[in-house]
Amino acid sequence: MKAYVFPGQGAQFTGMGKDLYENSALAKELFEKANEILGFRITDIMFEGTAEELKETKVTQPAVFLHSVILAKTLGEDFKPEMVAGHSLGEFSALVANGALSFEDGLKLVSQRALAMQKACEIKPSTMAAVLGLADNIVEEVCASIDGIVVAANYNCPGQLVISGETSAVEKACEAMKAAGAKRALLLPVGGAFHSPMMEPAREELAAAIEATTFSAPICPVYQNVTASAVSDPAEIKKNLIIQLTAPVKWTQSVQQMIKDGATLFTEVGPGKVLAGLIGKIDKEAVTANA
Repeated sequence: MKAYVFPGQGAQFTGMGKDLYENSALAKELFEKANEILGFRITDIMFEGTAEELKETKVTQPAVFLHSVILAKTLGEDFKPEMVAGHSLGEFSALVANGALSFEDGLKLVSQRALAMQKACEIKPSTMAAVLGLADNIVEEVCASIDGIVVAANYNCPGQLVISGETSAVEKACEAMKAAGAKRALLLPVGGAFHSPMMEPAREELAAAIEATTFSAPICPVYQNVTASAVSDPAEIKKNLIIQLTAPVKWTQSVQQMIKDGATLFTEVGPGKVLAGLIGKIDKEAVTANA
């Protein structure tokens, strides 16, 4: 079975999508439509901007989404997903690709999500850190032992977890992780604590926007970050999408479930090869490709 996977924030690079824009009339039309919807020329930043400009959450999230979704649309008849999944932000790309959301609605939600997250990040100092070489349960136990807010946020692959929370609590947790035997525990250059309780104000804001958006029955199941299981019911998809901002991304568990359910080929659609690399670490036998 063909599984298509969509990357999240962090996969961006200067020049992303430029070849699509120049070589496909459909891609050019969609990129120009996106510029109109967003009210600024995101294509200028994607194609010519600096790494710093691209790193702004309000730019990064729509940019990665657009690259993924437009690439999927240019595949035409070759794009026949039997299951999809996206990492964090990538879940929105996956939902447009499988027909649960329209291109326009998906982009509007991603833009609202980015702005709401940016605002939430400014309320209190918060951050994320990558922890390498510890079992999931040890990471969870260490987080639970720290004073302050710090939680396991991204289950990327065995031995690679990202924790998230108040800056002071994350710093303390990093020291405790090293003491518990982590190979590395290092702070990430991110604007705030995504997928943690610190995102509650953003979750409330995004919930209203998601509730007001029409979701359709998808052409294939989406394996959502929150449940790590196949979901096809639009109401359930909406509910999980709202919870996603403050809940962990269960990427390892999602990929394992997709393989159990018959996935034979994982094709990454979007900038970079981050997910293909993680999938290879989750299951050495997994076959991956890039669109």
